[in-house]
Amino acid sequence: MSQAPLQHALSEALNARGVTQAQFSELMIRLLDHGVLCRSESKKEAELYDRYLQIPELVEDYLSVLHIRLHHERRFTSLRLFPPGAEIPGEADTDDGFNSGLRNRLSQQEVALILVLRAEYDKSLRDGQIDEHGQATLPLEAINLASKNLLGRPLPEARGERDTLFRRMRQLRLIRSDGDNSLEDNETWLTIRPDITSLVTDTVLSQLLGGDNKPASNDDAEEPSEKDEGEQ
Repeated sequence: MSQAPLQHALSEALNARGVTQAQFSELMIRLLDHGVLCRSESKKEAELYDRYLQIPELVEDYLSVLHIRLHHERRFTSLRLFPPGAEIPGEADTDDGFNSGLRNRLSQQEVALILVLRAEYDKSLRDGQIDEHGQATLPLEAINLASKNLLGRPLPEARGERDTLFRRMRQLRLIRSDGDNSLEDNETWLTIRPDITSLVTDTVLSQLLGGDNKPASNDDAEEPSEKDEGEQ
């Protein structure tokens, strides 16, 4: 049976770039399933990110049919999908300064934690406490204290609730941690990824900080290394 015209055209375009249909399918399924892909996350995501670089226009054309837009953060080698109705960072802000497409899929606790993480990332940026990958590392206790100061409530005390909350942050590729077991200890250190800036605008961060503090810019952050981490 002959291929449909669109499938045939896609197949030819992929072949011209040395990518098979199976490889294209693997990339698209991963993107649509996770909504985010970070080259530094694992060997697999590094492989998929590099594959995207071979065929960026084909990936974006495919997603455009679904009205899904892709934000490529070249400095930090990451890809993030934005569903219909969401605003891509740097193009326009939503009314409340928080990505609306994502907000619809987050609980109030998750939104609150993302706001706190964004504020702490901005603070580290101001203090020059950003590593070569554009990441900020700080103790869990600092996140808990920031939550109390900014939102008037600490992080969840229940182990299961806290584990679920931070597991979601890892799934969104917003933080790194040693896993759920480490969250029992407030001395645990977390790493906040620079992608946090794509989810909360400077406007809402300024409001959260009291309106007088202008958010820092990560334009001065150093270019990240392309060194891969092991498969997780």
